[in-house]
Amino acid sequence: MSVAIRELTPELARVAREELNEVPERIPEDLQAFREWIRKQPHLRARTDDQFLVGFLRGCKWSLERAKEKIDCYYTARTIVHEVMSPRDPQLERNLEVLRLGYLVPLPDSEFPHSPRVVLVRYGCYDPMKFSIVDVIRLSVMIGDLMHLEDDRRVCAGELCLFDMENTSMMHFLQVTPMLMKKFAMLTQEAAPVRQKGFHFFNTASGFEVAFGAFRNLMKEKARQRFQVHSNGLDSIVKLVPKRILPKEYGGEGGSVEEILKFWEKKLLDNREYLMSEVNYGVDEEKRPGKNKTVQEIFGAQGSFRKLEID
Repeated sequence: MSVAIRELTPELARVAREELNEVPERIPEDLQAFREWIRKQPHLRARTDDQFLVGFLRGCKWSLERAKEKIDCYYTARTIVHEVMSPRDPQLERNLEVLRLGYLVPLPDSEFPHSPRVVLVRYGCYDPMKFSIVDVIRLSVMIGDLMHLEDDRRVCAGELCLFDMENTSMMHFLQVTPMLMKKFAMLTQEAAPVRQKGFHFFNTASGFEVAFGAFRNLMKEKARQRFQVHSNGLDSIVKLVPKRILPKEYGGEGGSVEEILKFWEKKLLDNREYLMSEVNYGVDEEKRPGKNKTVQEIFGAQGSFRKLEID
């Protein structure tokens, strides 16, 4: 039985074997079992192509049971958090405007061929009087969808996020309500089939660490260890990632932010049909075996928190 997935580079193939428990000879059988399970779920409408599904298995360290839970959570989140999932047309002027602001900038290179994908998040780059945090999250999810499909480095080696908080104002923070924070955490962390390697914040304003500490305390210990605030700005960041892979605006040699964004604009437009077809997938709670999953059950009462389960 053959499978339609890309061949990994030798470096990533080693990561897949040693860290993700991948056994190449077993891939066709496991993909077929995964696909057959999805087919038997009356409530679940999911993509079932090989490349898409293998990303879930790798993101779950090749545990079929965890992959089943993850893909159910993935589509449950996308159905419930509908405000972030539409409109997904990359040709819409508002989506293009948000992309060109450069909120999310996946860097073209990593330290080594087997190192995590580094993603730069520039939180303060948008005008909160003109755009909503929902607008930038929507664009970020669209980019993440294409990375899941095409970026073997991110799928196998994971993702390291650098948050540049320069120019962030109180208006930016006021857009992030407790409920939206929980929805975003579920959508991008709990339901995302990607191994998170760290969240590093720099260029933070005075008092940020106090506020951030309150948010951090809501997380499980495993998740808390991945979040770090750097008071020394870029000097601390270049100890995490080599300067050469950073954009030239950050003193690096990895091209300009504008060049990287032009690459992603073309990629989004080239994959317009794929991105927009996501509306065909999701969950139908009326058909879910057992108890339905509701917004109240998953997120609790409006404004109240639960511990964030970030895998």
